[in-house]
Amino acid sequence: MIALILLASVLIAIVTIFQYREEAVDYHRERLQRKEANIRENIDYVLRNTTYPVETDKVPLIFKEKIYELKDIHKLEIYLYDLEGGLLKSSKASFFRDTTNTRVPEYVLKELESRSNKTYIEQFTEDGQHYQSSYSIITDQYFKPLAILYLPYIEDDGFINRELKESLSRLGLAYFVMLLIAIALAYFLSKYITRSLNDVSEKITETRLNKRNKKIEVDKRTTEEISTLVKAYNGMIDELESSAAQLAANEREAAWREMAKQVAHEIKNPLTPMRLTVQSFQRNFDPEDPDVHTKLEEYSNTLIQQIDTMSSIASAFSTYAKMPAQQDETLNVVQITKLALDIFNEDYIYFFPEEKELIARFDRTQLIRVVTNLIKNSIQAIEQGEIDEPRIEVKVFAEANNAVITVTDNGVGVSEENIDKVFEPKFTTKTSGMGLGLAMVKKIVETYNGKITFVSKVHESTTFKVTFPRT
Repeated sequence: MIALILLASVLIAIVTIFQYREEAVDYHRERLQRKEANIRENIDYVLRNTTYPVETDKVPLIFKEKIYELKDIHKLEIYLYDLEGGLLKSSKASFFRDTTNTRVPEYVLKELESRSNKTYIEQFTEDGQHYQSSYSIITDQYFKPLAILYLPYIEDDGFINRELKESLSRLGLAYFVMLLIAIALAYFLSKYITRSLNDVSEKITETRLNKRNKKIEVDKRTTEEISTLVKAYNGMIDELESSAAQLAANEREAAWREMAKQVAHEIKNPLTPMRLTVQSFQRNFDPEDPDVHTKLEEYSNTLIQQIDTMSSIASAFSTYAKMPAQQDETLNVVQITKLALDIFNEDYIYFFPEEKELIARFDRTQLIRVVTNLIKNSIQAIEQGEIDEPRIEVKVFAEANNAVITVTDNGVGVSEENIDKVFEPKFTTKTSGMGLGLAMVKKIVETYNGKITFVSKVHESTTFKVTFPRT
């Protein structure tokens, strides 16, 4: 709307200027023609009432004094030339020597000769001033060509220019007022139109799969197009909730199936030696055997060992399935890390805190669990590599607005083909365990808006880096 008004004002200004200029040209042309006609009438009157013979060579005598009267009456310089273009008489004072109009140009003589009305008007500009000149043939009463009349006319556009400026000023003021009105209308109209669109935009931005999304209430004054858009959005919300519920149910079902499959697989491992032990004891049991107590103790120890294995499997899955509760507990990361390391008796574990106090919001139990799992993972990597001089370094420091814990060991490292599998549940390179430790650590850290990464060189070192926001 504003752009259209601005464009219209510019176009009208251009048209107005063009129109005024065209009118000015027509005005000066018509004015010159009127003056020429009047002067010719006066010249004809003088020729009819002169006592001199009406001939070309007598023109200076005929108009000796009259040419000055004509100049005063018509306020215009008058030049009279013979038919060959030579100057006969001019209205300029005798003490002025006119060197610019002593002859009629040849092209003007040709134009006069070729034109039926024997009149030629020339336009030109000199020293920034616009001129029009009129050349016409004067005849006697018998229509015999007598002389050439030349009238130079200066175009005075002062009045027209003032009129143009006033007109443009009025138009500018009118369009300025219209522009202000248009801006106000555009503002309130756009606010009215976009109010509902803003509501829709905000609701769409807030739409999430993991929460219940609110529908948009349609105002009765809302346009039909916006109402259609809102109805489509509300319908999408219903479909989205239905799809999200179905997806969640499918995911839960798939997760429980996978968990049940893994639990069954892990439980079968200790059940097989338990079954073999019971069957062997059943076949070979002899109450009279002098070593019966020793064999019974071996049998019991085997069963207890396998039962403990099954218990650890159940505990591991239970721990992994339980999401860490975000209690927003404010704690000293350095202190809690040191507390977690006190559990271990290995003398090759070294602690290097760079800060005495590093405050963050984290669940105390879960942070201890993160550190202990990383230390256990490093110990197992060292045991697998049978390292002569084992070493585990734990560092705590601040990095920008984050708290950072790093655990570095000189164990077997992670091979290139296993790099992408380290944090996957059930993945392990050890002969025992369920491969849930690092997956659980990743889940805990990400729950508190952190991340865990690692770098490793095979048979050299591995460094795990845990980063989470500090306060």
